[in-house]
Amino acid sequence: MPAFSLPTVFSRLTLAACLAAAASGAAAAQVDVAGVKLEDRMDLHGSALQLNGAGIRYKAIFKVYTAGLYVGKKVSTPEEALAAPGPKRVAITMLRDIDANELGKLFTKGVEENSPKSEMVNLIPGLLRMGQMFADQKQLKTGDTFNIDWVPGTGTVITVRGVPQPDPVKEPAFFNALLRIWLGPNPADWKLKDALLGKQ
Repeated sequence: MPAFSLPTVFSRLTLAACLAAAASGAAAAQVDVAGVKLEDRMDLHGSALQLNGAGIRYKAIFKVYTAGLYVGKKVSTPEEALAAPGPKRVAITMLRDIDANELGKLFTKGVEENSPKSEMVNLIPGLLRMGQMFADQKQLKTGDTFNIDWVPGTGTVITVRGVPQPDPVKEPAFFNALLRIWLGPNPADWKLKDALLGKQ
């Protein structure tokens, strides 16, 4: 009967446990932003994306929502984010209850303040569709999530509380117009802009 020394057995068990913990940690690492857990890596339509940065949108002293930017390869400037190829995602989790129609109006205002005037006429159909989608939601409550995804070949897909909204907007310019709400020259929140670009 083979002899095992207890120290050897325990050291092997400890090593196995550490390796298992490391493997599970690598597979499911998370970033905590105001109590909201964001995966540092995710899969979107077969493409591996990584969390570029995440932060909090403040209005005055109040926390409104968290936002995380997912891209295929890390970016550090708005130009790199807008030009990044492949799928992209802005993941948002509400930190307070808010009238969904009001949030839709704020997003529309953000697009208007950060888009070239020459582009606005082409963005209007998508903005009207998005505005109606928010109006239909009535209210977004604390903890509610919505994602704004760019999926090549499909368009901009907005998913609210896990439910994809119908009729994606196919033009790439529309997703970039939404991305400029946070990364444009007049962003919704300057600290959030830096956070999304990984500067905090």
